[in-house]
Amino acid sequence: MTVKQLRAFLAVAQTLSFTQACERLHLSQPALSLAIKGLEDALGGKLLLRSTRSVRLTPEGESLLPLAKHLLAQWDNTEERLRQRFTLQLGRLSVAAMPAFACNLLPAALVRFRQQYPKINVTVHDVINEDVTHMVRSRQVEMGIAFSPEGTGTLSFTPLFEDQFVAAVPQGSALAQYATLTWAQLLNEDFITLQRPSMVRRLLEHALSSQQIDLPVAFESHQLSTVGRMVGAGLGVSAVPSMCLPQMQAMGARCLPLTAPSIPCHVGILTQQELSVAAHALRTVLLETVQAPYFPAHETGQA
Repeated sequence: MTVKQLRAFLAVAQTLSFTQACERLHLSQPALSLAIKGLEDALGGKLLLRSTRSVRLTPEGESLLPLAKHLLAQWDNTEERLRQRFTLQLGRLSVAAMPAFACNLLPAALVRFRQQYPKINVTVHDVINEDVTHMVRSRQVEMGIAFSPEGTGTLSFTPLFEDQFVAAVPQGSALAQYATLTWAQLLNEDFITLQRPSMVRRLLEHALSSQQIDLPVAFESHQLSTVGRMVGAGLGVSAVPSMCLPQMQAMGARCLPLTAPSIPCHVGILTQQELSVAAHALRTVLLETVQAPYFPAHETGQA
């Protein structure tokens, strides 16, 4: 049983005329008759009784009529919804993003995406970097935004930008008067950072250990927002990716370039499978919109 056969049956059943059904479907009479015969052969019996002057439904044809209407309505509805998805007039998309990106850079990209595709609903899972990778691998989301994974395996990683770790110090700290800071200067203060197994913590420890520098930790937290509030309250200093600059400033911290050593961290898009049209569109917007964070001139002080 095919959609074409059902449409042919419905047209004849509603008009009780092969001639009118042919006009409705833009088919020749032989083609229409062939479609009806194919449907009857597939189902195993007569659906229509045709004479030289009339057409009527058999009892089996009568029982098929409401079912055919329902099936074709569902088919047309499904076809239209898929067409809308392919043309980005309808859709739903799930994305996972690490908090540093979700809070600071993702909203601007989503504004542009919403302006271009207002009918696409986006769910953002704001989760730690490790969970982003897990959600992409397990196909809970179509894409994730995270630091470059240590081993991609079946994942694909598309770089967005290379970030740098920056110092976050209290506004009233003597360190806040400098234009840049070294790690030696920063680690003279009580240090606040994220708890393990945070990727931020691992990146810091790995980079510093390669320079034979220990990371003495005075305070730990699971959330960057808490780290920012601790720094803003004067409990100590920290080092965070520069994409967190607006978040840190909002919590009372001052961010400064950090050297000796400079610690880069690559941020990008993780995918596992062929993307839907909606996901591909968001990926394009992210690549066009998101740029490496930077320090505006007015943010740096004088040494």
